[in-house]
Amino acid sequence: MKKTIYIFQSGELKRKDHSLYFENSEGRRKHIPVEDVNDIYIFGEVDVSKRFLDFMSQKQICLHYFNYYGYYSGTFYPREHLNAGHVILKQAEHYINDDHRLRLARLFIEGSIAQMIQVLKYYKSRAKSGQEKIEQTLEIMKNEQSKLPHAESIEELMSQEGHSRERYYALFDVIIQNKEFPFEKRSKRPPLNRLNALISFGNSICYTTVLSEIYKTYLDPRIGYLHATNFRRFSLNLDVAEIFKPIMVDRLIFYLINKKMLTKKHFDGHTDGILLSEEGRRIFVGELDKRMSQTVKHRHLGKSVSYRRLIRLELYKVQKHLLGEKKYEPYRTLW
Repeated sequence: MKKTIYIFQSGELKRKDHSLYFENSEGRRKHIPVEDVNDIYIFGEVDVSKRFLDFMSQKQICLHYFNYYGYYSGTFYPREHLNAGHVILKQAEHYINDDHRLRLARLFIEGSIAQMIQVLKYYKSRAKSGQEKIEQTLEIMKNEQSKLPHAESIEELMSQEGHSRERYYALFDVIIQNKEFPFEKRSKRPPLNRLNALISFGNSICYTTVLSEIYKTYLDPRIGYLHATNFRRFSLNLDVAEIFKPIMVDRLIFYLINKKMLTKKHFDGHTDGILLSEEGRRIFVGELDKRMSQTVKHRHLGKSVSYRRLIRLELYKVQKHLLGEKKYEPYRTLW
């Protein structure tokens, strides 16, 4: 299976013949086996040349850039090599048709809420206290879920999802039970506490992971359904990420905090808020990479697949829906 490369140091990415390497500011080189690379995440001050970018395009490797503070800056998205005009036309047709767009947006929200419910069920059985509070929230979220078929607009759908997510986030303090990581309220740019910093960083990684997988399909990432296709560079990855954030990001956050792998020393205070330190980011992506390589039993395929493969399979399902081959059903974890 191909690997994701994370670069935190400053230096330069270079091409040498048919291979590539990273040379840090001290002149030390690290060879990168290009044939085994899926995508590259750049957190340090890294220089690249046109020759290098041409090579990345040839090898179909996405480069995701994050700034000094760990915020996502953008992606070098190589020239599409799988895009098919027919699929793009079908994507556009489903976007401009209000009923088709609403149907897909609803399915993404249904998948998102179902995953949040599953996460709460998992931790309800393991929580030392707060089971009653979790049960009450589950009932409220299921009620919100039952209203989704009656929503008549994208805005109404997003409002219902927002209510569920607000209830879901309110239980993070029950699941974590660590005074160093209070949730308080959702804050993004900038995150105002450590837990929000983790959520924002993890979500950014999830969005770019889905984007890399879209590149391996015939889908165009610029045409989404829940998130409007307007002046935003990419939106389909935001749609699909809604389904995977609870199991890919949130559960990892609970694990890292409860196992004390991340503590308050892994965060830096800045003028406007709190951000994950470089060491903290290394720990987070290291554990995430391990999880993305883990396999789970796929009930329809009858075999085990990695989490990264699950994302690709989800995109194939969306593609089949657009082509009228099979109605899309969002992935639901069973544990």
